[in-house]
Amino acid sequence: MDSAAKDEMQPTLSPGSSCPGPEWPEQERAERLARGAALKWASGIFYQPEQLARLGQYRSREVQRTCSLEARLKSVMQSYLEGVQTGVWQLAQALEAVQETREALSQARGLLQGVSQTSQPLQSLREQVAQHKQLQALSQLLPQLRAVPAAVAHTEILIDAQQFLEAYVSLRELEKLREDTWALLGVLELPVFQGLDLLAEALGQAVEAAAATAGKLAREDPALLVAAVRVAEVETGRKNPLGQAPRDWRQRCLRALQEGLERAHFGSPLLPTPGALAEWLEALRVALPVELATAEALVAPCCPPYYNVVRLWAYTLHSGLHRSLQHLLTGPELGAADAFTLLHWALHVYLGQEMMGSLELGPEADVSQLEPLLTVENIEQLEATFVANVQANVAQWLQNALDEEVAEWGQKQEPNTDSSGSYYSPLPAIVMQILEENIRVASPVSESLQWRVQVMALSELGVFLRSFSDALIRFSRDHLSGEAVAPHYVSYLLATLNHQSALSSSVSVLQLDGAASGTLAPVEAALDDLQRRICRLVLEALLTELQPLFAALPSRRWLSSPELLESVCKRTERFCRDFWRVRNPTVQVLLAEAERAVVLQYLSALMQGRLVCRGADERTQAAERLEHDAAQLQQLFLGLVRASWVARRGESQWLGGRRGPAETLSRRAQGLEEGAHCVPVLLALRKLLNLHDPALLGLEVACLRQQFPDVSEDHVSALLDLRGGLSQEQRLAALSFLKAGPPPSPCADRRALFSLVPAPAPASASCLRSGFCA
Repeated sequence: MDSAAKDEMQPTLSPGSSCPGPEWPEQERAERLARGAALKWASGIFYQPEQLARLGQYRSREVQRTCSLEARLKSVMQSYLEGVQTGVWQLAQALEAVQETREALSQARGLLQGVSQTSQPLQSLREQVAQHKQLQALSQLLPQLRAVPAAVAHTEILIDAQQFLEAYVSLRELEKLREDTWALLGVLELPVFQGLDLLAEALGQAVEAAAATAGKLAREDPALLVAAVRVAEVETGRKNPLGQAPRDWRQRCLRALQEGLERAHFGSPLLPTPGALAEWLEALRVALPVELATAEALVAPCCPPYYNVVRLWAYTLHSGLHRSLQHLLTGPELGAADAFTLLHWALHVYLGQEMMGSLELGPEADVSQLEPLLTVENIEQLEATFVANVQANVAQWLQNALDEEVAEWGQKQEPNTDSSGSYYSPLPAIVMQILEENIRVASPVSESLQWRVQVMALSELGVFLRSFSDALIRFSRDHLSGEAVAPHYVSYLLATLNHQSALSSSVSVLQLDGAASGTLAPVEAALDDLQRRICRLVLEALLTELQPLFAALPSRRWLSSPELLESVCKRTERFCRDFWRVRNPTVQVLLAEAERAVVLQYLSALMQGRLVCRGADERTQAAERLEHDAAQLQQLFLGLVRASWVARRGESQWLGGRRGPAETLSRRAQGLEEGAHCVPVLLALRKLLNLHDPALLGLEVACLRQQFPDVSEDHVSALLDLRGGLSQEQRLAALSFLKAGPPPSPCADRRALFSLVPAPAPASASCLRSGFCA
């Protein structure tokens, strides 16, 4: 399609339908869009050649459409221009109205300024009118205002007479009159009302004073208590005028109730002095339940239900008591009696049926859910105080008992005996009674206190045993040195063995039920040490007497005559004649240790090299002497067992069940012989001395080592020196068996024997270096 055809297909616009582009940018944009749409439409219509024949029809149609659009546009524009013309006219009319209004307002402002200047001279008249109105109102209230001083005085009289309801009514009338004057005069306060606040405070204090003695008033004048509570409630529920602080007399009343109750029972003058705590607590035990019963029966009906009088009473009493006890505990330290009394009272009496746990009190009086009277720290403090005081007293009591006992050791008469003949002293019973009584006294308070006292008792018993042992050492040292010779030294040592036995048999009462099994172990060990020390002192006294006799053993005289050992046996028997006064089983231990001490001294004498056998005859004599001495020593100690049993045959503990006396004695003697393993060593040495063939000495030495494993080469060498008649080769051969022989069979009940005998060495006063009594 050529360009001319395209120009023909574009619609034409009338000259008057367009406007300059720069002035109407929207029109220009619309025109461009219209042209584009027309071109798009024309290109779509005339794309095919057969459509060109209808070009004239399309042109005429578009011309008609364009004319129609131009006509409508002209109509719209005409309407728009007419509306604009109307709006411009209305704006002109409004502008004229605004100008007229401005002029009218200017005239009104001028008139108002003139009126203001005219009204200023009337201000004084206005004030006089206001004063006239106030004077008119006051003139109407003048009779009432004149009666205010009399009404105040009357109200004071009513307050002093405790007529609270009438006083409150009068006070409210006066306050109402003051509020009316405030409404008339504003904030102006008339001098006649200046004392009204003080009057109200006086009434409030009177109500507080009545509430503080609620318990007494409930019993004597309940109407007065009811009047005070009603006044407090009415005043609390009243709405105060604007600007006046509220008077919460209900809280003041409740606070006065609590303070009065605390002051009645826990005031400063009522707190206990040192030593009077028990009386104070007893008074509280009686007074507090009575106070709660009074509150429930008399005070509660006089107060509103929401006061919870019984609960308030219980809480107040509990809190006051708690604070009083805390104040008491922060003061000077309590004594043992006061600490114990307070612990028992707070833990058991206070919540018990005698006081706050009484069945007669209602559930509102339950204080078990409140904080405890004594905290854990308070309880520990009181327990520590009690135990410390008791420990000091117990230590003093035990020391006094020990001093009295020690003072008797130097007396000229023998120790006292009981019905069975045994040495007796009340010391063990006194000691155990002191300790057991303190544990028993502490048991009702608490398990912790009982445990503390038990630990204290065991500790003090240990201290007492050490002091007892030290006293024995001083007693023995003074006696042996000659500073204070005791006439019955050994007898009192034997008596102390009975003391130890009595303490050992009764110490189990100090162990609490459920306590650990090793609780008594330190005390038992101390008792065992004390027994060994006493036995050692007794046996040292025995060996002191026997030492001169053993100094001559062995010797030629010993080989030829039994007199030397007979003297030893006589002195030993004389020394041990009072052993029967020692209770069983300690006497058995003492006799066994005495046999052991004598045999050890005998062996020590043999090892000193004082005698060398010069031939077979002397060796035979020495062997026979050893056999005879062994039999004699055995007979000596069996005789001592028999004498001890005969002297105490009435004591049931020496009778072995249903066995007869002979069988019991035999068993005692057999136990002494088999348990000690001391006398049989002499028979073993007899075989070594009596052996005729030196070649067999090695076997005898090996047998000796099997029986007594602690025998050493020095001991065997000393025995071979005593035997004599051996060459150096034979001696070495015998000693070689001691090293090369089989090891000794283990035996649990074997005790050291040869290891306690020095060989060779000078004779010593005592051979007790270890063992039971060492």
